Amino acid sequence: MIVLAGATVIAVSWDETAASTTTASFTVFDRLFQFTQLELFFAGVATGAVFLLGLGMMFSGMRRSAAKRRSLRASRMEARDRVTRLEEEKRELERKLEETPTTAAPASATTTTTPPVVDRDRDGVDDRVEDTAPHPRVEVPRQSSTDQLVAGRHGRSDHR
Repeated sequence: MIVLAGATVIAVSWDETAASTTTASFTVFDRLFQFTQLELFFAGVATGAVFLLGLGMMFSGMRRSAAKRRSLRASRMEARDRVTRLEEEKRELERKLEETPTTAAPASATTTTTPPVVDRDRDGVDDRVEDTAPHPRVEVPRQSSTDQLVAGRHGRSDHR
């Protein structure tokens, strides 16, 4: 848009007859355009508006890309700082691990294990020894059906 506005300004400024006569003639792509002085003035205003619009678009794009670069740079710095903190924490934990003496656990502690307690209803009693489980199983009598699955493998016959 800026180039188009610049080309229009140059074309008008090179035409010496545009300022001296009441109509100005311009040939663009083998087409003849004739403007009065008032039309030429408004064409200049439109050209200036197109130029300013082009400048505005260019600067907004530059501003947007600078903000994107700034955001990307900040996120990279944040990630780098986070990695540095984690590495420092790892070194500190390794140092503490090296400083603490390792003691062997007594043999009796490893051989005695307690069975896991199942207390789903959280009443303090193991559900395996309770009279009622949290979800009692209800027995439903089996019903015979002549329905067969069409797409499944159950009840499939080899009729073709």
